[in-house]
Amino acid sequence: MKFKAAFSGGVPQRQYGPRKSIQRDHAGAHERLVADYFAEEPLYPESMFRTRFRMNRRLFLRIVDALGQWNPYFTYRADCAGRIGLSPLQKCTAAMRMLAYGSPADALDEYLKIGKSTALQCLDKFARGVVEVFGGEYLRRPTREDVERLLQANESRGFPRMLGSIDCMHWRWENCPLAWRGQFTRGDYGVSTIILEAVASHDLHIWHAFFGVAGSNNDLNVLNQSPLFLDALKGEAPQVQFSVNGNEYRTGYYLTDGIYPEWAAFMKSITLPQTEKHQLFAEHQEGARKDVERAFGVLQSRFSIVRRPARLWKRKSIGRIMLACVILHNMIVEDEREDVKIHIDLNENPGASFALPPEVNTSRNPRFADVMRRKAAIRDRPQHTQLKNDLIEHIWRKFGNRQRN
Repeated sequence: MKFKAAFSGGVPQRQYGPRKSIQRDHAGAHERLVADYFAEEPLYPESMFRTRFRMNRRLFLRIVDALGQWNPYFTYRADCAGRIGLSPLQKCTAAMRMLAYGSPADALDEYLKIGKSTALQCLDKFARGVVEVFGGEYLRRPTREDVERLLQANESRGFPRMLGSIDCMHWRWENCPLAWRGQFTRGDYGVSTIILEAVASHDLHIWHAFFGVAGSNNDLNVLNQSPLFLDALKGEAPQVQFSVNGNEYRTGYYLTDGIYPEWAAFMKSITLPQTEKHQLFAEHQEGARKDVERAFGVLQSRFSIVRRPARLWKRKSIGRIMLACVILHNMIVEDEREDVKIHIDLNENPGASFALPPEVNTSRNPRFADVMRRKAAIRDRPQHTQLKNDLIEHIWRKFGNRQRN
């Protein structure tokens, strides 16, 4: 009779019983966490904190305080019975452990005393808070001061007025819905992925991040949907004027691989270079273009959740986690930058608006003719060819002697 009740109609029926209430020692877990990492003389030194939290203690506490001001979820709260719940340190630590190690949600229960559903909620709230609180500062478009610093750094590498390197990265989506797998799967990967387009500089700072395009697309399809040149089309991007080999240019450029088009805003390498000049240019271009791939590598090693398959079901939640990882990556890069003066200035006045040159249009409704003119300037193929020839001569004059010696 029991067997028939359990399998009535040939379909196994789930047996529901009384809910098991687990009495977790939240206060004791918080005290152990403080004693291990946040006391005046913690058990584990700063180096081990940096390894396990991917950042120093000062930056992590800054994030915890900012999230506590953003949402009461990251504060001490009592339930209807008057019992104090999880501390902000426990919630943020649980989220960081899942981001840093890619560990399952139920693996945090033994140390932090957090259930699986609560840990997943902490991760979603943490990612949402990081994007809303810090996204405007650490995922902003480059200001004039940022552009000048980038251009000065790239000038010494042989690429005057180069803004960075651009490329795409795929993140595998393990729990992609069956109805969507056709558009999220590309033949060379064989699994469902979501694409991240990014622009990175030599210091591994990611200045542009566009995430969410289905994995069946290539880099050109992503570029057609990307807001990379939106500010330039509106006339709100900082103007870049420079001279190479005696010729004047007004458009900054990004280093790319071979799939990108020959636009004035892109600089590609030379396939199968034959002369010494072309070989030297290809060597420097391909070496500098690795900045964005290095940034991808550091992002994946710093946050293992990005390297492992995404196990979430909701596409928006995956997007928030990716953007949160990029923002945290930029926060760590700026916090550890040797140029302390620039770091302090950016933190003290993150929302500053710098005066733009007269050529920049700051109106909200640019004229259609101006937008088309700027679009044509970005996609100017003859200018791409001329700039490449000038850069070949510039790099040869600057580094050719070392090559010959």
